[in-house]
Amino acid sequence: MSSQTFPIRPTPGCLVLYKIRPAIVTAVADKIDIQLDGAKTKRVRPKDLQPLHPGPLSALADLTDLGGDVEEAWELVSGAKTDLAELAELAFGEYTPASAWAAWQLVEDGLYFEGGPDSIRARTAEQIQADRDERESKQAAERAWAEFLQRLQQGRMEEGDRGQLAEVEKLALKQSEQSRILKALGLQEKMENAHRLLTRVGYWQQNYNPYPRRQSLPVVDPVLPLPDSCSAERLDLTYLPAFAIDDEGSEDPDDAISVDGDLIWVHIADASALITPDSELDLEARSRAANLYLPEGTVHMLPQPVTHRLGLGLQEVSPALSIGFILTPEGEITDTRVALTNIRAARHSYADVDQRLSEQPFAKLVEMTGRYHQRRLASGARQLDLPEVSVRVMDGAVVIRPLARMGSRDMVTDAMLMAGEAVARYCLQHTIPIPFATQPPPDSDQQPEGLAAMYAFRRKFKPSRNKTLEEPHAGLGLELYCRVTSPLRRYMDLVVHQQLRSHLMEGELLSDKQISERIAIADGVSGSVRKAERISNNHWKLVFLRQNPGWQGVGKVVEMKSGRATLLIPELALETKIRIGRELELDSELALEVQEVDIPDLLARFRMVKT
Repeated sequence: MSSQTFPIRPTPGCLVLYKIRPAIVTAVADKIDIQLDGAKTKRVRPKDLQPLHPGPLSALADLTDLGGDVEEAWELVSGAKTDLAELAELAFGEYTPASAWAAWQLVEDGLYFEGGPDSIRARTAEQIQADRDERESKQAAERAWAEFLQRLQQGRMEEGDRGQLAEVEKLALKQSEQSRILKALGLQEKMENAHRLLTRVGYWQQNYNPYPRRQSLPVVDPVLPLPDSCSAERLDLTYLPAFAIDDEGSEDPDDAISVDGDLIWVHIADASALITPDSELDLEARSRAANLYLPEGTVHMLPQPVTHRLGLGLQEVSPALSIGFILTPEGEITDTRVALTNIRAARHSYADVDQRLSEQPFAKLVEMTGRYHQRRLASGARQLDLPEVSVRVMDGAVVIRPLARMGSRDMVTDAMLMAGEAVARYCLQHTIPIPFATQPPPDSDQQPEGLAAMYAFRRKFKPSRNKTLEEPHAGLGLELYCRVTSPLRRYMDLVVHQQLRSHLMEGELLSDKQISERIAIADGVSGSVRKAERISNNHWKLVFLRQNPGWQGVGKVVEMKSGRATLLIPELALETKIRIGRELELDSELALEVQEVDIPDLLARFRMVKT
């Protein structure tokens, strides 16, 4: 057994422990000079060292691995204490710098022994077994982690990987800013990289649209029980033909038009018959603010059975809130009346009605709405004819159809604006608090001509606002206006309906304060809805381009800056930028071919092609 006692005084040639590294003492004074791996020298304080062997040791390379019987040494020490010198002899047969270092590594490993060089204890069998189990579990987890990362690098995943990939999904959905997985893969922790990884390994489908969830919007319809309809006396207008005109495939017909002599009726689905203020249905609609219209489908503000019961033309007789008014020769609205009604509505598409505009009553409606439209233009309404398209996902394929300018669509639009103005004036006259739709005038009062001018002018538009105080809506050229014709898909319209019903039935009205509270909640969400719709449309346009490699079309120059052109592609209603290196005239056309599509980055690159 060794006669060495601890502590050892550091002397030249002595093996010492500096932090967790071996070192050789080369000189001793007030401070001690030591040599570390790689012949690096350092001057340290005596208290920073722990001597392990008096030496002499000439080189750290002499600290070679030694074979020894660790378990026998543990059994011999078990139940007692020892020091480093004795442990080195028990495990390796001698006490040398190499065996002292090997013995110390056993202590540092912590499985069989613990303590310091001068007081080493053998751990119990129970402690050893517990640590072994823990180490094996840790090693298995490390192997599983390495295999998991390898699968991701190979672009695949197993079903059991979904739980771990949930953290990447949180980053992709803007619910987190960090991802241990992306960091381990050497990828920057960005939403786009998370999106790219999830689609590459199959966690998300290749064309998955994350943008509604990124805006924290619900992506399924609400499911709530429906009450019985509120009882009310109704004016019978079933004798009047009522035309519910909408896009082909529309699922929520909530308005229709009738003509009775000089009287125009705009009928609206009577949503307040089922949805009363502060009911469960009302609170759900308020939290959603509006229908979310996506190319892959619609996420409804209200449970679908509401539309099935109240949508105009879906039943033989539909309950409605009807707005009747007369239009003067100057296009002014007079003699407004509001009533709960029963109507018979027939559903039509814009395309169908567009072929019948010379027939009655459509010809009369065209004349009336045209007169109203001219009045709005004279009052400063702006008319921007920017490209619009319908984007739909059908059986996995993206179908993009340009929306042609149709007289039937203009006719219905102006009829709905008439109803909004009529209701706004009616509510002001009868002191009914409602959310008025307002918009300040743009900085420029010139009507733009040409696509580039309209593109630039659109930026000058100030956002519309819902307010309890009546103010003009400059973009529409109206002194008073409220949104009222879409209560099945817009919450603010529903609030107007609830107020009109209370007024007609002599019930209690919501106060200005209560209306303002509803505006604050719904407006905050509706901005997210519009953003999700806009970005989702762009997402699916890029999917369309990826599904159609080599796609070619025409782009119109709408802006030039330092040799870089901003183009609008009318066929896709898509904006892109190309570096030209020369100035081009605004509204000039360029033939384009898609060159690269990056879905996660929402980026499509085009190149010019010769024609």
